[in-house]
Amino acid sequence: MKLFKSFSFFITVILLIGSNCVTQTKGLMYDQGDTNKNSKNILPAAERPELYLPLLKGKKVAVFANQTSMVGANHLVDVLQQSGIAIKVIFGPEHGFRGTADAGEKVETTIDKATGVPVVSLYGKKRKPSKEDLHDVDVMLFDIQDVGVRFYTYISSLQEYMETAIEFNLPLIVLDRPNPNGHYVDGPVLEPKFKSFVGMQPVPIVYGMTIGEYAKMLLGEGWLSKEAMDAYTKNVMAAIYPPGAKYFGLTIIPCGNYTHKSKYILPVKPSPNIPDIATIYWYPSTCFFEGTVLSEGRGTDKPFQIFGHPSLPKNLYSFTPTSREGAKEPKLKDQLCYGWNISDTPEEVLKKVDNRIQLSWLINAYKLFPDKSNFFLSAKKEKLEETDYYFNKLAGNGTLMQQVKNGVAEKDIHKSWEPKLNEFKLTRKKYLLYPDF
Repeated sequence: MKLFKSFSFFITVILLIGSNCVTQTKGLMYDQGDTNKNSKNILPAAERPELYLPLLKGKKVAVFANQTSMVGANHLVDVLQQSGIAIKVIFGPEHGFRGTADAGEKVETTIDKATGVPVVSLYGKKRKPSKEDLHDVDVMLFDIQDVGVRFYTYISSLQEYMETAIEFNLPLIVLDRPNPNGHYVDGPVLEPKFKSFVGMQPVPIVYGMTIGEYAKMLLGEGWLSKEAMDAYTKNVMAAIYPPGAKYFGLTIIPCGNYTHKSKYILPVKPSPNIPDIATIYWYPSTCFFEGTVLSEGRGTDKPFQIFGHPSLPKNLYSFTPTSREGAKEPKLKDQLCYGWNISDTPEEVLKKVDNRIQLSWLINAYKLFPDKSNFFLSAKKEKLEETDYYFNKLAGNGTLMQQVKNGVAEKDIHKSWEPKLNEFKLTRKKYLLYPDF
């Protein structure tokens, strides 16, 4: 415990050194009395070039970006090139740099036709940049729109990008973006044994933080890899660098006019199967179906708002998943399914979600499903462990699946989350950059 307290002190020091842009621009971050319900008033950090271009001038830059990395109507990469910034390499996450690949589809490394810059996939043969990728780079930049849900893999990509920056002693700048689910915190907190790329840290499913705040928490809580934290500690202990030397420092460029009460409508869909804000609001509740035999709606016009299975009662809503961009081989492709269509206007969905993960659809689907022993997807092996169920990786524990099987009431499931949620909320508060909800 003494070591951890000492370690936290050094983290604070390096954050003050590395995040001086946040300190200097604090007065520009938000109007304390504004609830910012109008998305048009909110400025993602990428739309505040006066705060980050001076940090990139004369530097050779690596950019982690995708189709959401927009500056108004222009892509960040184009804006940087037009501003005279030398981009040496672009990194792309799940779904690729242009955001068209299926969920889980491995993406190859290419040359971007529009810019001529090499694009290295970090969701293909590797998940971290190599030494060769960064051999001619002075600073690393990250700008990707998140949806504020633990099993959405962009925060896992952020973590591994941060670890690389520390290991290679390169400064990292994160251009913050609003969290469309940043107005509440809910869900089971992930237990360590269930750690995977769809959940790497002990946070709830909805964690109520922007990607910049989350980056601060990863560093401040020492949640990065052992290799990265050892390198970070060594660098902090040294704390002496010759003039002109490159060294890791975390700089968060903040959003403008944003608070955690803001209702932010994304101008670009963050991935092929998250097409609109209503889907984003439902996603924390309905992505659980990815861990079951039911279709979660991929291959329909309303992914994560339509779900069902051929063996459910035929008096329910019917639909047929088909192959389409972003869902070339959807679950239950070309099969007539019966289930639910919970799509609605964003305003009505917000009322139904009511700042809580909704479990009634999952519970009801399990009750109605005839072959309950095969409802939850698992690895193909004789003796199954809790971690062999994809559902448990999404949930972050083995408890929720058992609660559903045992018929535990939704309100009691929510109550079981409260102790760990309350602990997380205290941790979360330490890293907020914007007024809370």
